Amino acid sequence: MGYKSKTIILAVVAFLLALLYIFYDLSGNIEYILPRRSIKVFAIILTGGAIAFATVVFMTITNNRILTPSVLGLDSLYMLIQTFIVFIFGANTLAMMSGEINYLISIGFMVLFSLLLYQFLFRGEKNNIYFLLLIGMILGTFFGSFTDFMQVLIDPNEFMIAQDRMFASINNVNTDLVYLSVIIIALVMAYFMRFYKYLDVIALGKDEAINLGVPYDYVVKRLLIIVAVLISVSTALIGPITFLGLLVVNLAYELMKTYRHFYIILSSVFISMIALLGGQFIVEKVFTFNTTISVIINFIGGIYFIFLLLKENKKW
Repeated sequence: MGYKSKTIILAVVAFLLALLYIFYDLSGNIEYILPRRSIKVFAIILTGGAIAFATVVFMTITNNRILTPSVLGLDSLYMLIQTFIVFIFGANTLAMMSGEINYLISIGFMVLFSLLLYQFLFRGEKNNIYFLLLIGMILGTFFGSFTDFMQVLIDPNEFMIAQDRMFASINNVNTDLVYLSVIIIALVMAYFMRFYKYLDVIALGKDEAINLGVPYDYVVKRLLIIVAVLISVSTALIGPITFLGLLVVNLAYELMKTYRHFYIILSSVFISMIALLGGQFIVEKVFTFNTTISVIINFIGGIYFIFLLLKENKKW
């Protein structure tokens, strides 16, 4: 079966899952239920697409199928921001704060952190992407530790409110935030089209890309900014889902058996939509909201991550 056929099948499965989620057991006040389910599906498409797309680009830059944008520490920074608001201003401030303000604060700090990190690390010629990953992992660990420290000090009732922000949730997605995310993602994608042609060449490695005429440092810096914005938008919209990108992109590579980014990106986006739609359906219909989708995705993704590590270890 060719790349096109597999991509079409994934698209059809994602479309059918979206219809199933929207129209399954549709009874009662349809005028109220239908728009809410539709906006959830739209949020899933945006989030899944952004995470999958950013992870493909990031894996191409690092030339590693185990590393994901989460190593930059953006997920940990998001949790730190939410905890810091509760720690300084109290849980009532976080509860009363409008979704748009919290969304813009979270995105603003995460993108600003990424820009400062890139500016500092790429100032010299000797610093490379692997040094960036090392610093990102260290800062991510620091953010996580500082978050835990503040959580120990705050009131247990306030901790419960902060904890709600630390798990991905599609149930209470703000409609206005979805529309705002569409605008941001559309602008980022329009900017990305300038660099799309370089992806297949960058996947060959830095030396090969430079020899083939790619302005490597210029392109990589801007692709990293695109990755940071997409991950920031998706995390601020529904919360952190650490292993989603790792899971769907590796499944796409295994399924498509190609390094052509057009098919890898499309298949990754569709698999991500399938995983989120299927996971959210299970959360609502099977577990009756007793768990969150991030728990399911991270559980499966964590097992798959261990599998990938063992698989890579055997190659050595």
